[in-house]
Amino acid sequence: MEPAQDGGRSDFSAYVPRHFGFVLADRVATVTLDRPERKNPLTFASYAELRDLFRALAAAREVRAVVLTGAGGNFCSGGDVHEIIGPLVAMQRAGDTPGLLAFTRMTGDLVKAMRACPQPIIAAIDGVCAGAGAILAMASDLRLGTARSKVAFLFTRVGLSGADMGACAILPRLIGAGRAAELLYTGRSMAGEEAERFGFYNRLCPPEAVLAEAQALAAELAAGPTFAHAMTKTCLHQEWDMPLGTAIEAEAQAQAICMQTRDFARAYEAFVARQRPVFEGD
Repeated sequence: MEPAQDGGRSDFSAYVPRHFGFVLADRVATVTLDRPERKNPLTFASYAELRDLFRALAAAREVRAVVLTGAGGNFCSGGDVHEIIGPLVAMQRAGDTPGLLAFTRMTGDLVKAMRACPQPIIAAIDGVCAGAGAILAMASDLRLGTARSKVAFLFTRVGLSGADMGACAILPRLIGAGRAAELLYTGRSMAGEEAERFGFYNRLCPPEAVLAEAQALAAELAAGPTFAHAMTKTCLHQEWDMPLGTAIEAEAQAQAICMQTRDFARAYEAFVARQRPVFEGD
């Protein structure tokens, strides 16, 4: 079910996806990869629906933060071997290069949609987080993990490049070039404590608490200045390939725009009144 459209805005109040779970509560959307019997693998359909969801969230006023998680004690085991890998091998044998490229572009479009989505995305990661699942975690803005989780960029283990869905661009910026190169060349698993030490995880949580802590963090962000958060995310993403002078000018313009918001005035007025500001996102 697609979100309703109202004057260019998307209404998620009655949104029911076909291929994953979705709950909207207190302005936080929780997206749950929900095939626990297979450790929540992705399919052609779930890739496409996730891409469309994150694109639509750009117009969702009622969603201020997103939590991405998996059901049954695992995050995501990557692309489904039978429903994705098998058909891709069949395409390869048939010489269907355009079909293969259409698939890889579609998966990359999911990452682009996540990065362009103005709401902060928090991944709550437990258990297996492998292949495309590791990419979804990487593409999120913040990551909470568990000590027992295992993160693995498995692509070279199935004869593919470690350069998948933006991994060679994003992962080195999170954990450093040398560490990223090792993980992408070897496909080895990164344990939870190592992932936190490398900076991939923002923090570790007990398995039974990781989702609740991610939702609490999302609620805290949702109560903040939404427009300013979206501007921060935009600058974090766009300034990767900017010279310093260009980045400073971009931030000057971004900050001047934020100074025109009502939330900026609300924060000042609350400070003067010695009160905590209540942000409305405008």
